[in-house]
Amino acid sequence: MQLLISPSLRHVTVLPAKDTIDGERKCSKLGCLGRKIGPRILGRPLESTVPEVIYQVLEEPSDQIEIKEGPETPQSLEEFMEEMKDTKPDAETFAVKLKAMVTLLEQRTRTAKIQEYLYRHVASSGIPKQLHCLDLKLAYEHSINANARLQLPSAELVPALVDNTYFHFVLASDNILAASVVASSLVKNSFRPEKVVLHIITDSKTFSPMQAWFSLHPLTPAIIEVKGLNHFDWLTRGKVPVLEAMEKDQKARSQFRGGSSAIVANTTEKPHVIAAKLQSLSPKYNSLMNHIRIYLSELFPSLDKVVFLDDDIVVQTDLSSLWDIDMNGKVNGAVETCRGEDKFVMAKRFKSYLNFSHPLISKNFDPNECAWAYGMNIFDLQAWRETNISEAYHYWLEQI
Repeated sequence: MQLLISPSLRHVTVLPAKDTIDGERKCSKLGCLGRKIGPRILGRPLESTVPEVIYQVLEEPSDQIEIKEGPETPQSLEEFMEEMKDTKPDAETFAVKLKAMVTLLEQRTRTAKIQEYLYRHVASSGIPKQLHCLDLKLAYEHSINANARLQLPSAELVPALVDNTYFHFVLASDNILAASVVASSLVKNSFRPEKVVLHIITDSKTFSPMQAWFSLHPLTPAIIEVKGLNHFDWLTRGKVPVLEAMEKDQKARSQFRGGSSAIVANTTEKPHVIAAKLQSLSPKYNSLMNHIRIYLSELFPSLDKVVFLDDDIVVQTDLSSLWDIDMNGKVNGAVETCRGEDKFVMAKRFKSYLNFSHPLISKNFDPNECAWAYGMNIFDLQAWRETNISEAYHYWLEQI
């Protein structure tokens, strides 16, 4: 029995209530109103009307209850609601069905995300047929067409390559089409394209096709230089510790036979962790093109300042104002990626990139230190030469 006390009435109304086997009460509209208002009037807290068994079922680990993923599991909220209206189940059955549906949808969402990350990894690791054919066609053109192997830049423009009154940009890439997009967007958006010098560095196998492309598609009045890594005399195995580190990394990777298949087969790790592991397998991260920026002061000994561009960007504005920035003796200027509205892109800190389970890393680095965007960096090479940054980089390569 339940009492409803109304402050506007001088009498007490007694309303009957019928208990159900699940501990719920069925009552008239007035009776239910009394159940809701009565405790508040008496100063007692309002008790939850959700049966305890629902909490028990939902809080149980999914692996401790049997969740069938067959036709009997609702595939959507609409199907779930229709089934509940038709069958009018008890509270426990309701909770089991709800948990089965949510678990099924979570598993499907997780599978879809991992598939997306895997496809992205495959796409970024492979060479599309069209790009491969483009390289072959340009290499052939380079061998038969004198106009495809012009000196870049022409002899009269060579002095500009070491002239610090120009705006010097550096692009390291073995992707001809990507390099073309970066170069074209840079020049077309420049207020003074005649003052732009773009130094393109590529590997030995891509040098001829890259030279052919920019010989046949000049970006006048900008100055384009194309050089292969093999053109730098100092870049030999004995002088570049990063090459030895890359060889060690390759050996370590070769010992792990599972590759991407083993990574995506993991059923316990979160999708973003799997995405990070797949990304670490990308050949891009084991390419000298990815490490070349650490040698900029040696690659360009006559230059004071350069802007380094990644090959996955599109320039949309004039960048000459970067040369007006006073860097106060600092070596690198970049955009931080730990503050911003986008909580995925703009939430990158050292812990997003470094392995803090390694004792040397956890001892010497702050996991919450803000990271910075990789796509566009400005380097003060004069300040660089006064530091031991390159030596410190080599030290950490040897330690880790």
